[in-house]
Amino acid sequence: MDKPIWSHTVTLADIARQPQAVTLSADGATRVAIARELGLERLNSLVANVRARPWLDGAEISGALEAEVTQICSLSGEPFDSVLRSDFTVRAVPEGSDAAPSSDSAEVDIDPEGDDPPDVLAGDRVDLAAYVVEHLALEVDPFPRRPGAVFEPPPEEAPASPFAVLTQLRRDETSGS
Repeated sequence: MDKPIWSHTVTLADIARQPQAVTLSADGATRVAIARELGLERLNSLVANVRARPWLDGAEISGALEAEVTQICSLSGEPFDSVLRSDFTVRAVPEGSDAAPSSDSAEVDIDPEGDDPPDVLAGDRVDLAAYVVEHLALEVDPFPRRPGAVFEPPPEEAPASPFAVLTQLRRDETSGS
């Protein structure tokens, strides 16, 4: 298993005993790694307030993140800064939980207005920072556009008529003699 870019873990037992509330702030090296992973020019800051509380036999993780990013405008190629914000809520349960989504059925019933199914944890640990990075990734525009940048298509060239080409050839012949 690869080492996560940024990690802050708590156990389900700790959450069951007492809800957890933390403020996570990525340091410089972590921001560089996250920026590389998400295809950002730079990640200038990343701060998140995250809470984890008991939910069934797992946890409900909710948070609010704010990041200042530098991206390259997909139209002009110029760097620009923007602030990304996201509020998120995720539920996670341990393997074997009755609340875990079943994979037996070939048919999936999806309610676009309903809650997402809970994540299934590989062990008894919940990585709060990984959820922050995941939700930051969802906020990053894959085709960023600097404010005020407008796409202007190149001017269309009128196709040259065969007669215009012949006229040009004649001009070239007369000027070359």
